[in-house]
Amino acid sequence: MDQDALKRLCAEAALAFVEDDMMVGVGTGSTVNHFIAALAARRGRVAGTVSSSEASAARLREAGIPVMDLNATGGCDVYVDGADEVTEHLAMTKGGGGALTREKIVAQASRKFVCIADASKLVPVLGRFPLPVEVIPMARSLVAREIVRLGGRPVWREGVVTDNGNAILDVHGLVITDPAALESDLNQLPGVVTNGLFARRPADVLLLGTPQGVRRIDRAVTRPSQ
Repeated sequence: MDQDALKRLCAEAALAFVEDDMMVGVGTGSTVNHFIAALAARRGRVAGTVSSSEASAARLREAGIPVMDLNATGGCDVYVDGADEVTEHLAMTKGGGGALTREKIVAQASRKFVCIADASKLVPVLGRFPLPVEVIPMARSLVAREIVRLGGRPVWREGVVTDNGNAILDVHGLVITDPAALESDLNQLPGVVTNGLFARRPADVLLLGTPQGVRRIDRAVTRPSQ
């Protein structure tokens, strides 16, 4: 089974989390494109969708699925999106497609976050995939210098402008052992819109496409002692 088939497998499995009359958040990327294709078969049963990118919004509309403004929805019941890297603790790196800010907004506004990915995206420690950081254009060089001080090697993704009109720095050379802390540290830098670490709001469920089928990993919730 090739990688694209594994993506399709986990994308179709995510439909189990979509119930009638739900508001569905839809992410961005090749795995999500399979989810959009699957969702089209039940387009008349969902209340609507909120898209994390203009590209996904266009695909949804082409499939006859209504796309709504997040401000008008009161949030989403479920958000389905992929990952560039993800750990078994369901922290992840996202933003390879440049939609990290809107992805983070929709994830935060959703009651359940379902991550869909093929088995190659599961890693023990984040950092192999360069970490995207969206920055206001005038602050690109300033933020890059600050990232160097933090131990990263930022590379400007030249020619790329996000849907928000901003630039992206891809940070190489990181071994991210505390993703929540690094997520916060990067977001404190003046000029950073956000970064591609999803650790403070990780996925609730990971559906991993493997040659043996879909492997489900649920996020462990630490409960206070009685």
